Amino acid sequence: MATFSQARDTKPHPAFVGSESCTDCHKDATKAWKTSHHAWAWKQPGKASVLGDFDSAEFEHNGVTSKFYQKGGRYFVSTDGPDGKITEFEVHSTVGVTPLQQYLVELKGGRLQALDLSWDTKAKRWYHLYPDQDLKAGDGMHWGGPYKSWNARCAECHATNYDKNYDPQTRAYNSTQSEIGVGCEACHGPGEAHVAWARSPGTDLDKRWPGLTKQGLTVDLSDLSPETEIQQCAGCHSRREAFGDGNPLPGTPYHDAYRLALLRNGQYHADGSIRDEVYVYGSFLQSKMYARGVRCSNCHEPHSGQLKAEGNAVCTQCHSPAGNERFPSLRKALYDDPAHHFHEVDTPGAQCKSCHMIERTYMQVDGRRDHSFRVPRPDLSDQTGAPNACTDCHADKSASWAADELARRFSESTHRGPHYAQTFASAWSEPASQVANLLKIANDPDQAAIVRATAVELLRAGGADAAAQTIGLLSDPDPLVREAAAGVQAAAAPQDRVERLGPLLADPYKSVRLATVRALVATSLDSADPTVINNFRATSAEWQKSLSAKADFPETHLILGGVALTLRNIQAAEQAFQEAARQDPQLLDAWIMLIRIRAAVGDLQGARSVLKQAMASNPGSEELDALSKQFP
Repeated sequence: MATFSQARDTKPHPAFVGSESCTDCHKDATKAWKTSHHAWAWKQPGKASVLGDFDSAEFEHNGVTSKFYQKGGRYFVSTDGPDGKITEFEVHSTVGVTPLQQYLVELKGGRLQALDLSWDTKAKRWYHLYPDQDLKAGDGMHWGGPYKSWNARCAECHATNYDKNYDPQTRAYNSTQSEIGVGCEACHGPGEAHVAWARSPGTDLDKRWPGLTKQGLTVDLSDLSPETEIQQCAGCHSRREAFGDGNPLPGTPYHDAYRLALLRNGQYHADGSIRDEVYVYGSFLQSKMYARGVRCSNCHEPHSGQLKAEGNAVCTQCHSPAGNERFPSLRKALYDDPAHHFHEVDTPGAQCKSCHMIERTYMQVDGRRDHSFRVPRPDLSDQTGAPNACTDCHADKSASWAADELARRFSESTHRGPHYAQTFASAWSEPASQVANLLKIANDPDQAAIVRATAVELLRAGGADAAAQTIGLLSDPDPLVREAAAGVQAAAAPQDRVERLGPLLADPYKSVRLATVRALVATSLDSADPTVINNFRATSAEWQKSLSAKADFPETHLILGGVALTLRNIQAAEQAFQEAARQDPQLLDAWIMLIRIRAAVGDLQGARSVLKQAMASNPGSEELDALSKQFP
């Protein structure tokens, strides 16, 4: 098994005191919060919190009949366990309120797992989250597998002050939190100092906790800049890789805590619209609203989570002839009118969200909307495969029909012509063919930073030439672009790589520093400036720590194995790939690397033995069948 440093940040901060400490002074906010999705994000089971039918209900899926029942006021599920046997599990806790509720059970080693059987709170029925999959025990995607681990994958966004506390030696969790559910302090920060200030406003908080707001909080959500609020929300409302072991302290800059997923194939469509579940932030960064300073609370009441107005009214608070003085650059015009939307008033087609916030359904019943607020571009659909809002509704019509209709109705629109979607769609299949176009996008200041960073990331296929042509982006103002540009430099000659990337080892944001050390990991620094060497060591420690926080992720051990191979540490590589395959027996990359390592060291019998194990866990695998011909 790979070994990890277990060091943790020990920055002093006020204690967490619980949401109940806030209720006396913040009655209205508390009332709104108590019925919110945040408050219902994770609850103890009870009559008020369990919404599913546990009155001897049954549900059958792929030959497994699961039963839901109560005993002595406690809730139980009888279903196929991680060993494949029908087993009784007590419900540990509930997750969510609408449109579905999930249930957690506890396995040995403090491991909480989310069942794939969920309750549809609207249709009042049990259903399976993956009805088209036959996920048997031993499969990494089975509800008892690593990808359904609540401790590892979900809890940090459903709890307050969460620490995962996974021990890779015992493979057990000792997870803690100050409060299950997203409480007041999950967003506002620990409340001890704030309570002290409220009781005695003249208290000098700086003596004990330097750097707090004057009200004793770690984050100022009343700040005039919207970025503080947006980044605080984005910590959970984004598709990202976390660097830490649990919740960062509220107020931590996003790029010090997370690595945002860019517009990658499978997660987004080529035009940047949502495909897989990406949780809002990556979409919002693409929008003109974000660029103009709109923040989450302009549309959403932050404590209830509800929209601030019904229907189109939430949009017309700004998009109207009156406009909004907070956003003076906004064009004042009548939008909520058939002259703009060409649909009958009070029909679905007349709703702003129908055209500008396409909806996709996740977890079978959960409809979520794209927050890029894009203008429909059906003219791109046939070229790129990206969907469009028009044929979402007019499913019997073609994309070309929709494009012709928009051209006729909006003859002077500027929303036509070349689009980065055309380049991305081609680059996903043949990145080397699009280097010139990707460079144009990467250097276009009118594009959103996430779009530019995506173009830069795709430029890795351009080799040393692309690395030379993106040197200027290493000092780009946006950390997303700098992070992506660092990765491109991995293709540069070693001396050039060190010279260009040295300064980024001291970048103010951890996401950029870690991208830089990844690009330099196989590079000799013998002749580098001592400052660069020291910064490399410090950043390498940060990277090791971030990997330590994900020791329960199979994919982490793939990374460790790859690094060990780069450093020619065969033993460490083999240990890492073994752990990856142990955690997820369907992770073919891990098995294949183990087979190749055994063969490379001349142990053909060992390679055959590993291959046999791999095929037992992955019957019918074409990759393994092909390998078996090499080791008869």
